[in-house]
Amino acid sequence: MKYTQLGRTGLKVGRLVLGTMNFGPQTDEADSHAIMDAALDAGINFFDTANVYGWGENKGRTESIIGNWFAKGGDRRDKVVLATKVYGNMAADGESAWPNHDKLSALNIRRAVDASLKRLQTDHIDVYQFHHIDRNTPFEEIWQAVDVLIQQGKILYVGSSNFPGYKIAQANEIATRRGGTIGLVSEQCLYNLSERRAEMEVIPAAQDYGLGVIPWSPLHGGLLGGVIKKEVQGGRRASGRAADTLADPTARAQIQAYEDLLDKHGVEPGEAALAWLLTRPGVTGPIVGPRTPEQLESALRAVELELGEELLAGLDEIFPGPGPSPEAFAW
Repeated sequence: MKYTQLGRTGLKVGRLVLGTMNFGPQTDEADSHAIMDAALDAGINFFDTANVYGWGENKGRTESIIGNWFAKGGDRRDKVVLATKVYGNMAADGESAWPNHDKLSALNIRRAVDASLKRLQTDHIDVYQFHHIDRNTPFEEIWQAVDVLIQQGKILYVGSSNFPGYKIAQANEIATRRGGTIGLVSEQCLYNLSERRAEMEVIPAAQDYGLGVIPWSPLHGGLLGGVIKKEVQGGRRASGRAADTLADPTARAQIQAYEDLLDKHGVEPGEAALAWLLTRPGVTGPIVGPRTPEQLESALRAVELELGEELLAGLDEIFPGPGPSPEAFAW
């Protein structure tokens, strides 16, 4: 595994981040533990989760699976940089949140941290992430709550997820004016070959303020993982976002061109999509969410994969980025 610093911090993390969203809903506890063991053996030390993972009536289940894994000992917790998230309603799907039981009020942050620590069976969270912006809570209040938690030793760093560029700037400017916390150190955003809008403002803001960028959905819901090839070979058919995209003839032709290009270069699509992200400025490492050990092995190969200039140029031609801001939308 290759390592890098998380943004402007002294924290060293692997170039792949283990995503755990499938633990519980799609991968049972025993297999989830096996995947985490394999990830740690391979040198992956950055694990990402969220308090709402488990979904439906089982929100919190994923954190509990991780906590049970930590409880097995063997220095598992000491070797892991643990990241989780706060914002979502923890009530079962379809039920309304009780007042102050979601979002980023100081009260909910305090309550949510304690609940996550209990499920995770640990005394601290290394990177505590805001899962979404809260338009009703000022950053002065949020940073006050964060300062208390850092002083208590319950969290060490704070990151954002799904923040627009201006909110990254606003959050860190207010943190600087207040003193105390160093502000946001990472931003977790939707970013992949097919979805490059983050390049306009989110990633430049993250770079300017020293945040490490952690792309989620690096294969865009499976769309960049060789989905057409798998269909032809009688494998798993596209579903969700990938199926919706392929229903558009123009988009399907784009994905076919992508797969043809990688076939020409003898590279697996999913591995190329991850390797491309590792070439992008500001990216710490993409989140990979394997359902099986085999998927984890494929992701690990991407870290060593070198993409040539011709291939990179071909990928840019198929999936052109939006261009920089403001030139992308102004003269």
